[in-house]
Amino acid sequence: MNKADVGLGCIVATLWGLNFIAIELGIENMPPLMLAAMRFFVVAFPAIFFLKRPPVEWKWLIALALTLNVLQFAFLFVGMKLGMPAGMASLVHQSQAFFTLIFAVFIISERFRWYHLTGLVIAAAGMAVIGSEQGGAMTAIGFWVTLAASVSWGLGNVLMRRATFGVPRFSMLSLVVWSYGISLLPMVLISLSVEGTAAWQTAFSNFNLTAVGSVIYLSYFSSLGGYGLWGLLLSRYPANIVSPFALLVPVVGITSAALILGEMFTLLQLAGSLLVMAGLTLNIFGGRLTGRKQPDSKTLPVKPA
Repeated sequence: MNKADVGLGCIVATLWGLNFIAIELGIENMPPLMLAAMRFFVVAFPAIFFLKRPPVEWKWLIALALTLNVLQFAFLFVGMKLGMPAGMASLVHQSQAFFTLIFAVFIISERFRWYHLTGLVIAAAGMAVIGSEQGGAMTAIGFWVTLAASVSWGLGNVLMRRATFGVPRFSMLSLVVWSYGISLLPMVLISLSVEGTAAWQTAFSNFNLTAVGSVIYLSYFSSLGGYGLWGLLLSRYPANIVSPFALLVPVVGITSAALILGEMFTLLQLAGSLLVMAGLTLNIFGGRLTGRKQPDSKTLPVKPA
């Protein structure tokens, strides 16, 4: 990978790491499910009229929209609203890598390698440490709901592999835009049912620059910008070359949360974070330790929030 593309990988990781700051600021100014719905709307329209629908069957496109978008973002945004700090959320959400492995074993018959299983055990230990330590601003309910978002993401990743098997290469950006468009209606209906029309009216009447900035960042920078650059890198290199940049996302998330939001972490939370990062690193690089060829670009490495 040349220096320019390494720089692009770092830019994507930064965009996605700061994504959690934008979510935190957004949910302070509007209901979390409403924020997710607005993100879907701004990303999908008017772009959906200019991008060709990806060559994926409608049943799979709907399944991806529900798992990767509706469930993932509903759980993530609500989890952060219920007390999951932005920095910890950026780390815990990366546990999707292991849920992806688990679902892949049962749905598409993939096999565990020793480094996958070892990485899973190490990361699970880290999650247990983080989940048991309720110091700082993190709540138990926030942690578990955020973990549910990771489960949804992992399931969506495996459905993505199944849906795109044998399909010619296509634009990741078109998939994002079309899946967001499909996700808009169910997310609006869920938000209105759970949060109510009064909450929407209040949010719109109190709309401020912070709320606008959050929606713009989540839509244009994190979604369209991040996925556009990520898709460009995947078009040039195999997934195993590009996917390690995902390890930078929680680094950016935790650092920016401390610097921008003033988040504080306990020693146990930091220790758990190191274990999770160690498990993720082993999961990505473990194959190189044995000289085993890593998966090619058909394996979806990451689809962050």
